[in-house]
Amino acid sequence: MQLRFGSDAVRVLREDTVFRGHFAVREVSLQHRCFEGGWSDPLRREIFDRGDAVGVLPYHPASDSLVLIEQFRPGAMRAEECPWMLELVAGVVEPGEDDSDVVHREAREEAACELDALEHIACFYPSAGACSEQVRLFCGRVTAAGVGGVHGVADEGEDILVHSVPRRDALRLLQEGRITNGHTLIALQWLALQGDALRERWT
Repeated sequence: MQLRFGSDAVRVLREDTVFRGHFAVREVSLQHRCFEGGWSDPLRREIFDRGDAVGVLPYHPASDSLVLIEQFRPGAMRAEECPWMLELVAGVVEPGEDDSDVVHREAREEAACELDALEHIACFYPSAGACSEQVRLFCGRVTAAGVGGVHGVADEGEDILVHSVPRRDALRLLQEGRITNGHTLIALQWLALQGDALRERWT
């Protein structure tokens, strides 16, 4: 299937950064092509800029288990809900950085995890209606991990507990709706489809 429009079907009329802190917010005035012809009326939109990110699902094929991390997430603070999440390893890509370098750095920082192979999972926009972030996901073959330890970069306020979870248990948590982190949910859905073939290749 071919999408109707491309990047040349948008006119940016004005763009201003209205907030800059840990993240940034841009206010953009724009027009875009319409499916029935012509251009839209000028639209004003706020875009949340947090930078692109990579995530890696560390997998140990010999034991058929995953390394998952548990940490506090302020955006998940809702009444009656626990803001600690079970997740894969992830981090922001700084300008000029290679995805692979970020994957290995974050795996070491967050889980004392060493990886010797990477497999691409997906590239996606978590919330394209308001956020410019693109996320690129990988699965990584584990050679060592700090399971049971608490890791993270103290200066960044990270307090991360590392778990080893059998693949079958992780997929059961997925099926039961207990994985609520979007990156991790997508990666585990991929693993549910590709896990057996991946284990055969990596063992």
